[in-house]
Amino acid sequence: MTVAAGLRRRIAKQARHRCGYCQTQEIVSGVPLTLEHILPKSSGGQSVEENLWLSCRLCNEAKGISTEAADPESGKLVPLFNPRTQAWTDHFAWSENGTIIVGKTPVGRATVEALSLNSELRVRARAIWVEAGWHPPERNTK
Repeated sequence: MTVAAGLRRRIAKQARHRCGYCQTQEIVSGVPLTLEHILPKSSGGQSVEENLWLSCRLCNEAKGISTEAADPESGKLVPLFNPRTQAWTDHFAWSENGTIIVGKTPVGRATVEALSLNSELRVRARAIWVEAGWHPPERNTK
């Protein structure tokens, strides 16, 4: 996907240089974040600002072309979290130790599960970042 550099910079600034789903900070991970299509191109999503957000590679690959998933609590199919239009803190919270993402709503729970936001490797990395004082990012995230 080719997106103008100015548009990518604008989206990165809006996203505060962190993944819209797991909140991984680009500077902490040392890996450039990708531009993610909230509505996949295969479903008619366009490469326009309103449909793009920053995502780490793990979240982007896990999401793939999905736009909804089952809430593990109710079993109902719900939309995945939309980092462009929804506030992260409305749907997620950090565990007390800052390493686990807790889904607070059906959307949050489904997104945590569908994108494997608490895989063992991610949680272990977050523990190191917490110990270093780099994580979690401020809690008033969008």
